[in-house]
Amino acid sequence: MIEFQGVYKAYDGDSHALNDVNLHIDDGEFAFIVGASGAGKSTFLKLIIREETPTAGEVIVNDFRLSRLKRKQIPFFRRTMGIVFQDFRLIDTMTVFENVAFSMRVIGKTDREIRRRVPNLLRLVGLQEKGNRYPKELSGGEQQRVGLARALVNKPSLIIADEPTGNVDPQLSYDIVDLLTQINEKGTTVLMVTHEHELVQRFDHRVITLEKGRIVSDTGRRTPVSAKAGGEPV
Repeated sequence: MIEFQGVYKAYDGDSHALNDVNLHIDDGEFAFIVGASGAGKSTFLKLIIREETPTAGEVIVNDFRLSRLKRKQIPFFRRTMGIVFQDFRLIDTMTVFENVAFSMRVIGKTDREIRRRVPNLLRLVGLQEKGNRYPKELSGGEQQRVGLARALVNKPSLIIADEPTGNVDPQLSYDIVDLLTQINEKGTTVLMVTHEHELVQRFDHRVITLEKGRIVSDTGRRTPVSAKAGGEPV
């Protein structure tokens, strides 16, 4: 669950990057966040992952009231989500398998758990045959799918995708959102920032539009897929 309650964010006394944002996203929803450059999308995400704090108002994510989080609690909070970046952020000296496994190692998972979990995730994203490849040997779309597997490997309840299709061609963009949709249909909440309006129009998801720091439109499906029979986490 994500909730913004009267959120304002200003930088160094300048005009507000976010201005009186009120928003509720239920568990199991898939929502696109759209808007032109400077609309407030980056600030919106930074508040959700607790890179920034509001100037005023409250942000609640996965039952964490972020204004009350102590610094030592932030890593624990971030383990409840997986983040997919536009620029992939893979480790060039690690194989595909090792890049995905790294997210499990940093939270102390055993080698046995890693050997069981990582191949399943690589199969999910269609890279089961490329576990021993290095990032430079992959296409942009394949690297993005490694990033998605890495975001999913610790079974987060929330996926944050920050322009995940920005560096791939149109067909791969559709494939990535289709994969995120399949993940959402198993109960994982997905929040995706994008500027690709054609992509948004192709998929039947909630669309939240930011303009000059305000929500100016909020349309689309709102029934969380986790409410459907048989929905299970990835």
